[in-house]
Amino acid sequence: MKSYLVQLWNMIDPLYFHCTRLCYVPDLSQENTILRVRPTCYKGSPVILEDGTMIRKNDMLLKIHLHNVRLVSELRLMESDIQKALHLYRTIRSSLYHLADFMKKEENRKTKAIIGITMLYRGADRLGFEVYPIQNRYYRHFKKYTFLPINYLSNASLPKDPVYLFMSRSTLENQYIRS
Repeated sequence: MKSYLVQLWNMIDPLYFHCTRLCYVPDLSQENTILRVRPTCYKGSPVILEDGTMIRKNDMLLKIHLHNVRLVSELRLMESDIQKALHLYRTIRSSLYHLADFMKKEENRKTKAIIGITMLYRGADRLGFEVYPIQNRYYRHFKKYTFLPINYLSNASLPKDPVYLFMSRSTLENQYIRS
């Protein structure tokens, strides 16, 4: 049953990709990374990141989306939860180097930070992200229920509530700069 749902999701994903104005972050060989992004105006509560970056309502951020159907397809082939966690960590870390390159080339330097909404935040601090709770309970519950199909298909035991992940532009560029 789950394999059929993944196949259906694979067919629907291009429509979702188009409707959400996402774009892929390419790697050096022009292949697509696991990250898809789009500019967004922040609508949440004010946040001060550890490096002093202040994020307020209507600030320009780059919203990151994991290519979930691709990840679910890759992770389904793995048996061990440790193997899955390592693959996910390494894939995201590698993609963040390409995202730093992508943002460095960005002509509009108004983007203050990157933001993601996820239930997969264990270890996010090791990647340079800061975790903040979603304050608006209606939005938090909405996101929780939109993540249920992903949770079901990935057989993941996830925390109760989704969170915001933030990383300032300077942290991204400093931590993921290529020498």
